[in-house]
Amino acid sequence: MPAKPQIPSDRIFILSGLLTWAGSIWIAGFALCIFLGTPALYAAQDKIKGPVIINGDSVEYATDKNEATASGNVVVVSGDTRLSCQKMTINTETKDAQAEGNVRIEDPKGIIEGSRATYNFQTKSGIIFNANFKSAPFFGQAQKIEKISDAEFIALKGYATTCSFDHPHYRLSSKKVDFFPHDKIEIRGTGLYVGDVPILYLPQYVHSFKDPLMHVQLMPGTKKDWGAYMLSAWRYQITDNVTGRVYFDWRQKLGLAEGFGANYTTPNIGKGDLKYYYAYEDDKSQPAGDPNKFRRYMLRWRHKWDIDNQTNVVSEYYKIVDSKRKQLGTDYNILKDYFPREYEKDEFPLSYALFHHSFGYSSADILVQPRTNSWYTQLEKLPEVKYSIPSMEIGDTLLYFDNNSSFAQYNSAPDGPHYTRLDTTNKFSRPLRVAFVNLTPFVASRQTYYDKDVNGNTIPPRTVFYAGADASTKFYRVFNVHSNFLRLDINGLRHIITPTIAYTYNHTPTILNSKLKQIDSVDAITASNAATLQLSNKLQTKREGKSVDLVDILVTTNYNFKPNTTDKHGGNLSDFLYRIKLLPYSWMRFEATATYNRSVPRSDPNYNRFTDVNYNITFDFQNGRSFGLGQRYERGGGNEITASFNWRLNPKWKISIYECYNMRDGVSVEKGFREQQYIITRDLHCWSMDLGYDVSKDSGNTVWLIFRLKAFPEMEIPFDQIYHQPASGSQ
Repeated sequence: MPAKPQIPSDRIFILSGLLTWAGSIWIAGFALCIFLGTPALYAAQDKIKGPVIINGDSVEYATDKNEATASGNVVVVSGDTRLSCQKMTINTETKDAQAEGNVRIEDPKGIIEGSRATYNFQTKSGIIFNANFKSAPFFGQAQKIEKISDAEFIALKGYATTCSFDHPHYRLSSKKVDFFPHDKIEIRGTGLYVGDVPILYLPQYVHSFKDPLMHVQLMPGTKKDWGAYMLSAWRYQITDNVTGRVYFDWRQKLGLAEGFGANYTTPNIGKGDLKYYYAYEDDKSQPAGDPNKFRRYMLRWRHKWDIDNQTNVVSEYYKIVDSKRKQLGTDYNILKDYFPREYEKDEFPLSYALFHHSFGYSSADILVQPRTNSWYTQLEKLPEVKYSIPSMEIGDTLLYFDNNSSFAQYNSAPDGPHYTRLDTTNKFSRPLRVAFVNLTPFVASRQTYYDKDVNGNTIPPRTVFYAGADASTKFYRVFNVHSNFLRLDINGLRHIITPTIAYTYNHTPTILNSKLKQIDSVDAITASNAATLQLSNKLQTKREGKSVDLVDILVTTNYNFKPNTTDKHGGNLSDFLYRIKLLPYSWMRFEATATYNRSVPRSDPNYNRFTDVNYNITFDFQNGRSFGLGQRYERGGGNEITASFNWRLNPKWKISIYECYNMRDGVSVEKGFREQQYIITRDLHCWSMDLGYDVSKDSGNTVWLIFRLKAFPEMEIPFDQIYHQPASGSQ
C-alpha cells in the first residue's frame, strides 16, 4: 500500500505587456548577406536574447553614420514579436528605429497598426501614429499610441470597443485610453456612443480583463408576482483592489428596491465581498384591509484570509430583516422572493467564522456560529473546536493510529439551555494483504463528556466501543476486441470488478441516547452490527489514446445482522442504491440513479419496490446543438418528464426549449406542466439578444429581454434572480 507519513513512536504531533514592439533588442552590429536573392540583415548577439533578423527587398548599411536602412516588405523578427513595414531606419548607437508605411507590430498579446512609428529598442518605448489596436476582447483607434513599457500603452484621442467592425456598433470614446494588457483598461472622460449617437457620459470607466461581467446591465420583463419590471446593475471600480456595483430595480406590483455590493482584495488580510439589498414594498396584490407596506433587507458579508500555506480563516455574516414574513407568515422570504438562486442553495444561510490550521501530522478547526437573525431556528456553536490526526503509522510497527476530537458549547434555542460536549475517538488499524484481498482490521474507542443530560442533571462520560474491518479486492480481464460496429469505436475491452466490504460493530453505549439532548448524530449513537457491501463493475476501452468508461455500474447496500425492529429480528439487507453511467459515444451520455427499498417494514407497501428512479440521457452535438431527456420518478409522489433542446439554426439564430411535465397527481404535486421555457437568441455581431418566455406553476408567466456583450457573456442580476437553466432530470 502507499507509504504514509509516520508518527514518531515517542510522540504524536497535535501580464506582462500587451505589445512588445520589437522584443528585448540590443543591436551591436550588423552583417550583410544575400540568401536566395533577398537581402537580409542579421544583428549580432551582443547583450540581446536570441537573434534579430531584418528582411527586406533592399538593405543598406552605412558604417560612417552607424545606420542601417531597409525598404520594401520589411520584416523584423525578434523572439515572438514581429514588426513589418515598407521602410525602416535603425541607428545602432542610439537604438532608435523609424518605421514607415503600413506599420504592423504583433505578438501573442495583440496587434498595433499605423502609418508610421518610432521605437527605441533599448528602452522598449515608442510612438505609433494614426494607429489602431487589437487585443482581445478590445479593439480601438487613436491619433497616436504611446508605448510606455511592456505592461502599458496609452491611446490618445481615440476609442475602445469590443466590436471588430471598422465602424463599430458602439464605442467608448475618450481623449485618453490607458491600456494594461491582460490586466485592465482605464478610460477617463468617457462618452458611450451607439453608432454615432451619444448615449451616456462617464467621468471614468475601468474594466479588469479578469472580470467576465458587463459594467452596465439592464433587464426588462414581466412576471406574475412582480408585474412589469426593470432590473439594473451598475458596476464600478474604485481602486485596483476594490470593485463595486449599484442595484436599482423597479417592480410594478412591489415598487422600488436598491442596493450595493463590493468585492475587495487586501494585500495582508485576504479578500471578500459585501452585498446589501433593501426594499420598502408597497404590495398592491394584497387584499384590501391587509398590511401592504413592508420593510425588507438583506446584508451579506463574506471574507477569506489565507494567513499562510497552513492557516486560513473563512467567514460569512448574514443579517436579514423581513417584516412581510413576520406579518404574513413563513411563505414569504426575501431570498425566495428576490434571489431564488441563493434561496435554492440555502433557505436559511448561517453566519459563522471558521479558523483552520494544519500541523505537521494533524489539523485543527475552530468554528464560531452565532445566531444573527432572531427568527432562525438554528444550532449555535460558541465555539466548536475540532482536532484530527489522520491515519499515521506509529514508528515502524505497521500499526496505524488516527484521532478525531471536538469540544463545543451548543445552544439550539434563543432562551434555551446551553450544552457543553467533549467528544474524542481513537482508532488503531493494521493494514495487511491476505491472499488477493486488502484487509484492514481496526478497533476504536469513543468517549463523550456532557455537562448535563436532557433533564439538566449531571451524567458520567459515555463510552462506545467499535471494532471491524475493511476488505476489498479487484478482478479484471482484458479482451482483445477491436470493432467499429454501430460506430462504437471499441479498441480493446477491459472488465474490472471491485467488491468491497466494510464491517463495523459498536457496542451499546454506556449512556442511552434517550437520556441525551439530540444535537447531532454524535448524540444519536446506538448499538450497531452491520456491513456495507459495494460492488463496482466497469467496462473500459480506449478512444484517441485515452481510457474511457463505456459502462460504470455501482451497487451499494448495508447488511444489518441484528436490526431489532418490530418485524425484523434476523439479519437483513437495507436499501439497494444503484448508480449507472453509460458512454456509448463521445456525444451521448446516460446517467441514472435508483433506490430499491428494503429498510421499511415488510407490511409497508414500499417494501421490495423501487421508491425513486432518476435518469438523464443527453446528446451533445457540434455547432451548439444538444438535446436532453430525463425522468424523475418517486413512488407515491411525482413522476416528472423533463426535456431540454438547444439548437443553433444558423450563425445568427439559436433556440432553447425546456419542458417539465408531471404525469400523475400526487400528495403535493398536480398532473400537468410544471414549467415551460422558450428562449430565442439572436447574434448581433458584438452583442447577443435573448428573448425569453417562461410559464411556471410557482411563479406564473415571465417574459424577459436581455442584450449583452459577447465579450462579457455573464450576467450578474437577471438569471440569478428569476431564471436558472434547468438540467434534464434536475427538477
